[in-house]
Amino acid sequence: MSVIDEFRMDRKRPARALAPEERLLVGRDEAAQMLSISRRSVDYLVAKKKLSTRRIGARVLIVVSDLKRYARADHPEPLAS
Repeated sequence: MSVIDEFRMDRKRPARALAPEERLLVGRDEAAQMLSISRRSVDYLVAKKKLSTRRIGARVLIVVSDLKRYARADHPEPLAS
């Protein structure tokens, strides 16, 4: 067995990727896709504190339960003022 084969066997397999609905936190792009709005609109919602975020290192992640709560309600006002 070569050194390369041994290295490949020692590596951990990547964890199963979860669907965005199964995850607790998602990035801005995924949040925008889940709400069918633009990434910029997600930024407005975060700035207005309508969606809560968690910071992990340099990443800003959005709480999926807040996305679901926001999606269940009506929002007749414009996002940007």
